[in-house]
Order: sequence, then C-alpha cells, then structure tokens
Amino acid sequence: MGLFGKKKEEKPEERKQEMKTYIRGAGGSIVSKSILNGTSKLKWLFRQESDYGNGWVAFGDTDSQEYVNDAKNMAVVDFNTLANIEPTVVNVFYMPMGTDLEFRSDKSGKYFVDTKTGKEIREPVKHPAQIAFEKNLKFLNQETYPTDFFQMLFTESPKIRVVLAGEADFPTGEVVLADPIAYLGSRYETVLDKRIPTGSYPVELSVCLSGVAGIRVAAARLPIREGAAVRYEIAMPKGKKREELGKPGVFTFFGVDTGLACFADEKLAEENRTFFEEWEREHPGKNKYTEYFAPLFRESNEAHPEFQNQGESFLEWKLPKSGQRAVLFSSGMGDGVYSGYWGLDAEGEIVCLVALFMNPEYF
Repeated sequence: MGLFGKKKEEKPEERKQEMKTYIRGAGGSIVSKSILNGTSKLKWLFRQESDYGNGWVAFGDTDSQEYVNDAKNMAVVDFNTLANIEPTVVNVFYMPMGTDLEFRSDKSGKYFVDTKTGKEIREPVKHPAQIAFEKNLKFLNQETYPTDFFQMLFTESPKIRVVLAGEADFPTGEVVLADPIAYLGSRYETVLDKRIPTGSYPVELSVCLSGVAGIRVAAARLPIREGAAVRYEIAMPKGKKREELGKPGVFTFFGVDTGLACFADEKLAEENRTFFEEWEREHPGKNKYTEYFAPLFRESNEAHPEFQNQGESFLEWKLPKSGQRAVLFSSGMGDGVYSGYWGLDAEGEIVCLVALFMNPEYF
C-alpha cells in the first residue's frame, strides 16, 4: 500500500478529544475491561447503591463470573465512555437504583429488557425531575383543593420547612400577584378581587427539600388574621366573580417568566413601575435583574442561608423611594402560570392567601 496507504495511528489524546459527551456530569461507572478493549460486547447493565459514581455497572457478553470477580478486570470510567461504545445506554441512564437490565440487539433494533419485569425499554427514560414536573403541571391551577393539602404545605416535616421570608406592606389593601421582574406594575400583573385590611403582614414560604429537584418553594402564604382556614377558593382577578370562572377571557392565574413571584400592594406595584422606568433611562442596555436585584438576593442569601439556593430564593425588598416592602420569592420549578387561593374561616372571612407552585408529594 505504501506510506500513504497506511492508516495513521491515533494517539490516545486524539481519541479522547473525539469522545462525545451525551450527558454532562454523568459520573463514574464500573465497566469490564473486556467491553473497553473491544473483546466483548455489552450484555448486562445494572445500577447499585454506591459511595462512588452513579452506581451503573456494565458486563460484557463473554465475561464469566470468575472474570468479573477479579477487580483487575474492572475499570471506573465516565459513563460517557460507555455511551461512546454503546449509545443505547443513554436511554436508561435515569433509571433508579436496583435496576437490572439485559442488552439486546436484533432485527427490531437495540434495546434493554428489565430482567425483573421482562419489560422492553426502547425509548429514553425521563429524568425523575421531568416526570415530577409533568405531574405537577397537571396538578396546578385547579379551582379547589382539599383543605388538608394546604395544611400539609405549611406543616413542618422531614420534607417541608416553613420559612419566614420577610414582611410585606399593604397601604391600600389591594393585593397583587405577579412576576416582580417581568410584570409587577404592568397590565399583565394580577390584582385580586378581594381586599385585605391595610397593614403589614409576614410572608411564609413552604420550602420543599426534594431529593429529586433540590430546594424548592412549594407555596407562599400571606397570613391575614388569626384563625384556621376551613376551606380555600381560587382567587379571582379584580372585577371578576367566581360565577364567571371558565368563561372566555376570565383568567385566574398569574404568569412567571423570570422564575420569581411576589405578594405586593397595588400602590407598591405602581411605584415599582415608575422607579424602573427611571432606572432604565439612567442605565440604558442594563438588565434590571443582573444589575439591580441579583446583588440584593445574594445579600439575602448570605443573611439567611438556611433553605435557600444560590441566587434567588427570597428577598424582602424595600422600594427605594417609599421604603415600603414587597416580598419576592422563587416559584417552585420556575416559569409557568400559577394561581392564588384565599383561605377562609367558617364565617367566610379571609384568613390567608396562598400562592401555590408545586405538590411536594411528586418531588
């Protein structure tokens, strides 16, 4: 073949550069060296509890029990190394501990079989957080929920912590639910149908400590008066009655597009609008979250690090001109549409207002 007919020998670093990253941060997996060196093909894949890596273990079709019992025949590699040898493993990466699979390849394609159930797995298995998110999406914005559900949200447990995020001032008693960065003070904010007595109120957060999604705000509550709520009803927008629920153009939700929500008074919402109109004129091209709010959230995080994520969990914000306060907080799993619910006592008096973001049972 001559010099130019010979295949150039690849250097190890060149092969490494060509490795495709299927899943970032996938972690280490135990793989038999027979798979890695190409003397066998993937046959068995199972996931076990492990202090190291992601728990996945892969054996080849020629591996004997004696072979895999010898630690020298096994290697810890990034899961993506295995995926570059057999990309089908990406489909099952998010399956839980205890999973035991057999890999098959036939005329119908490449797939796994769950050895415990016999079920064929041919499509990607969703991340647990994605499954929970989809369930949660269907759960939200119902007209009513059982009273016990709201009580659960604000009862401390291994999964739930009730956190005081600050106080909010209501000089007019007109309550606004809105994304404070995108919509507070705009025509897209939601002013609620019921007024509350003027004054200042604490804002409590139901913080979900999720093994799937991390620290999340499941709900926010504005306690209005003493007493127990015996029922909850969806908060209607100003000018609309519950009898109109479901009619065209009648919406009970508020939109979130920056991952944040707030309780605020309508007067503060208007002050927010005029303040940021002036701020944006003085800071052309600047982002009001990254330039203005982000440092304030960092200060809040440093002052109250318990049950907060880095960046934006909650903030008691004093408007610069009046000094009156609104409380900003992260909205569950992030952007979406959410609703408020009035908690009422036996006489129908308002006890509290709850903004609902997620059902902790799914997470």
